[in-house]
Amino acid sequence: MERIKCTIAYDGSGFAGFQVQPAHRTVQGVLEKALIKMHKGEPIRIQASGRTDTGVHALGQVIHFDTPLTIPERNWKQAINTLLPDDVRIMHVEKVHDNFHARYSVKQKEYHYMVLNREDPDVFRRDYVLHFPKSLDIEAIQAACKHLEGTHDFTTFSSAKSSVKGSKVRTLYHASCRKKENEIEFVFRGSGFLYNMVRIMVSALLDVGIGKRKPEDIPRLLAAKERGELGKTISPAGLYLWEVSYDEQEENESSISIE
Repeated sequence: MERIKCTIAYDGSGFAGFQVQPAHRTVQGVLEKALIKMHKGEPIRIQASGRTDTGVHALGQVIHFDTPLTIPERNWKQAINTLLPDDVRIMHVEKVHDNFHARYSVKQKEYHYMVLNREDPDVFRRDYVLHFPKSLDIEAIQAACKHLEGTHDFTTFSSAKSSVKGSKVRTLYHASCRKKENEIEFVFRGSGFLYNMVRIMVSALLDVGIGKRKPEDIPRLLAAKERGELGKTISPAGLYLWEVSYDEQEENESSISIE
């Protein structure tokens, strides 16, 4: 058996999330369907770095699977992509040691959230950005971002429906906001993220931007450990799983990369 690692991109607007669900189209579902065809009907189960919700996109989701096939490395990417729909694409493939795990070997994840900050929405991008017409104080948002960085209990910024048991302490290595013309991009890098955490953080930061909250409110919100302290979870449309990073020593350094 060989273990194959794939970096994949997908447009989440046509999926009911990543994880397989009965009677719903999911990213995992179409990937495993393609792999079953390659394996002549034999079921192949993939493992992912994490799940994404309905409407969430990915540029750098990572999966792995074990296979008895001995296909040359350079043929894997083309073979799988031939069987996939147009809204999912394998971007990178490599063979890895069997101690690599797409989920448990993760060292860092990076998410981006895109906001269109102008009066009128863009009808062609409604599934890919959050339309937010109100005027925003970007400097105040940037100041608030700094309060989110570091190691904290992010219970306040996690869905009350979260199935995570145990500690909700996570380390956020980077949180930032930048604006170019009417486009705003939030960037978050951390050791891990709780259910809906990025969408709730962006919602709170937008509240800071319109003056509903102050940057100095963030430490109090973190300390409260109470989801009810914050408003609604905003749209998944602007959210992208950008990159997943691993410890290189846990991967097969002699593998051939296929771009």
